[in-house]
Amino acid sequence: MAVEDTQPLISHLIELRKRLLYCIISVFVIFMALIYFANDIYHLVASPLISQMPAGASMIATDVASPFFTPIKLTIIVSIFLSVPVILYQVWAFVAPALYRHERRLVMPLLFSSTLLFYVGVAFAYFIVFPLAFGFFAKTAPQGVTIATDITNYLDFVMTLFMAFGVAFEVPVAIVLICWTGITTPEDLKKKRPYILVGAFVVGMLLTPPDVFSQTLLAIPMYCLFEVGVFFSRYYVGKGRRAQEEEQHTDS
Repeated sequence: MAVEDTQPLISHLIELRKRLLYCIISVFVIFMALIYFANDIYHLVASPLISQMPAGASMIATDVASPFFTPIKLTIIVSIFLSVPVILYQVWAFVAPALYRHERRLVMPLLFSSTLLFYVGVAFAYFIVFPLAFGFFAKTAPQGVTIATDITNYLDFVMTLFMAFGVAFEVPVAIVLICWTGITTPEDLKKKRPYILVGAFVVGMLLTPPDVFSQTLLAIPMYCLFEVGVFFSRYYVGKGRRAQEEEQHTDS
């Protein structure tokens, strides 16, 4: 391989390393700012369950080191969560030079809206789903069974739901994107509504813990977001493909 051919690759690797370093620094700075409040952060995340537990019941730690490491693990996750705007900006800065003009005009709104929708999905899970789900579980516990959830198992459970709802709330962005590229149209999607509804419950079954309550609470908002995506996608149908063809024609 000629030296001239390796120069672009090396420059891209250097740029990638710089962007990754910025992301790591962002996460580290936020983590150092939050580490002192690690136990408070865990209590905040656990409060939807604690508020639904019967009088005298409490969470437990079945592992010797989990009271220390579990809040630290949560703080790391929260640091990454809060760093998402910085991380997405670094991704944008890295890929922007390789994009067409019309793609650059769309990517920034997509990054902003996808970040916002992910945060909205997490907030929906925390403020609406958790109180309903934990209240339901607490009321349906068999008589004589004491609720004492392990703190590590609880963290894994809520992180699964956070990710599930955060990803599920990206449905409008995904629909706008596929209509923008011309892969499909809002009219075609409208014809597939029954299949989308069934698919939403299947996705809810795969992404949430194995209980019908959580699956339903994810599937219904996902289908509603599908309708929102179909509504807004009609303004973007095929624009990406047409703009690319126009730019290629102009460049040639």
